[in-house]
Amino acid sequence: MNTDWEFADDLGPEKIIYIHRASVGLKAILVVDNVACGPSIGGARMAPDVSVEECFRLARSMTMKNAAAGLPHGGGKSVIFADPKMDLADKERLVRAFARAIGDVRDYIVGPDMGTDERCMAWAYDEIGRAVGLPLEIGGIPLDEIGATGFGVSICAEVAQRYCDLQLKGARVAVQGFGSVGKHAARFLAGKGALLVAASDSRGAVADPNGLDVEDLVGHKNHTGTLNGYGSAQEIERDSLIDVDCDIWIPAARPDVITVDNLHRLEAKLVVPGANIGVTLEAEKILAKQGILVIPDFIANAGGVICAAVEYHGGTESSAFATIEEKIRENTVQVLEDAKSRGVTPREAAVALAESRVRRAMDVRRWH
Repeated sequence: MNTDWEFADDLGPEKIIYIHRASVGLKAILVVDNVACGPSIGGARMAPDVSVEECFRLARSMTMKNAAAGLPHGGGKSVIFADPKMDLADKERLVRAFARAIGDVRDYIVGPDMGTDERCMAWAYDEIGRAVGLPLEIGGIPLDEIGATGFGVSICAEVAQRYCDLQLKGARVAVQGFGSVGKHAARFLAGKGALLVAASDSRGAVADPNGLDVEDLVGHKNHTGTLNGYGSAQEIERDSLIDVDCDIWIPAARPDVITVDNLHRLEAKLVVPGANIGVTLEAEKILAKQGILVIPDFIANAGGVICAAVEYHGGTESSAFATIEEKIRENTVQVLEDAKSRGVTPREAAVALAESRVRRAMDVRRWH
């Protein structure tokens, strides 16, 4: 029995599309959640173990993220079932086939996500003329290259410090997922005086209570493809990053890395998600009761989609950074002040903010 309807509520999803092109080995899912505010923007995630449930949850997060950021766009997401480390020529064939398959879905604008990048978006744009996060050479703002999402995470942390008895200067940071988001979050936070004490990627993790040199660590990973073997840093199990004594913990990889089963191991005052749905809703509620501040993902990591929207509407890199800082700073303050004054969790305050904007847009749209 098809159970896709279990995801439906009065906000969406508007459509769930299954894509299968056997000739090129393409299996993918596209979820367009809500387009009341405008055509949806959301990344294409590539991984071998994605699912329709994950795709819907990510699409709904994009609806909330775009609405909270005040963007004229709705939420959508796509997932491609494949190993992102496949041969480049095979990956190009797959991404181009995926782009052609979504060419007629005009209310979805694809962007980069885990497993895809600016080059992938260039292939998609070449096929259908509709993508964001494009390389600079074809008029885009390469949001992963410039670290748009990581920049937004650092701004969010800077605002949040005064709501959780924390000083950003000297704060110890652990980054789970030292990739296109995590490494830039570490860079920007280090620029504000924070200290990276641990980081993980898909192959392992390293830690040093005295601090890791962010730029040197980035160079090591670029050269070797892994964090392992970095200098005198201690190598730890990838999943042991949650045990590291720190002040700020940044989940910047896969969904559901902090759950009710492992939250008791978290040694942090502040969680600022660089990835979507990195903390389960149940875990967020318990952490709030324990006095650990968890910023809602769609507030903290909106920098990438804000940058994408600026690009889509013809803006520049400098205007993208200015817009990211303005919107994330304002939204973080509003959410945390609302949560404090109303006695609710930050997520409840953030959802109320985003849903009110979506529903106001729905009220003035004609739905068929």
